[in-house]
Amino acid sequence: MTLDLKSYIRDVPDFPKPGIVFRDITPLLRDAAAFRESIERLAEHFEDRDVDIIVAAEARGFIFAAPLAVKLNAGFVPIRKPGKLPFDTHAFHYELEYGTDTLEMHIDGVNGGERVLVVDDLLATGGTVQTCCKLLEKVGATIVGCAFLISLDSLGGAERIGPYDIFSLIHYD
Repeated sequence: MTLDLKSYIRDVPDFPKPGIVFRDITPLLRDAAAFRESIERLAEHFEDRDVDIIVAAEARGFIFAAPLAVKLNAGFVPIRKPGKLPFDTHAFHYELEYGTDTLEMHIDGVNGGERVLVVDDLLATGGTVQTCCKLLEKVGATIVGCAFLISLDSLGGAERIGPYDIFSLIHYD
């Protein structure tokens, strides 16, 4: 029996500010069957892609990326904010509507030619995942796709990170 994963997502109105409906994943994470099924369904979509490495930007993406890496027999590489990784890093600076930000990855995290799956809990505008993809392309990796638990379709993230294979389990308009 397939679970309705959307029923495990809690809507929190006016968080973090008025007019925003926050999609809270913690009820899904708390339920072992729902969490397991979300990982299994993500893995099923990418199981024939010969994924070498799964990457995720901190922090909620780590929750799905690590068990997905185990399920796909792939390594896991975290992409983090500046100053969080203890070894030499590649950095990618990107523009935000209110300034700039940077993401970093260890220089030996992903090698040229490796097949990489980018994972996050939620696809909104796509800015973070787009930056992860650019960082991976900078080192010569092949991006096999981008996987998400949730996609907020009306925010245009899928269009921003195309042409990659984008797969989400739950969709909101």
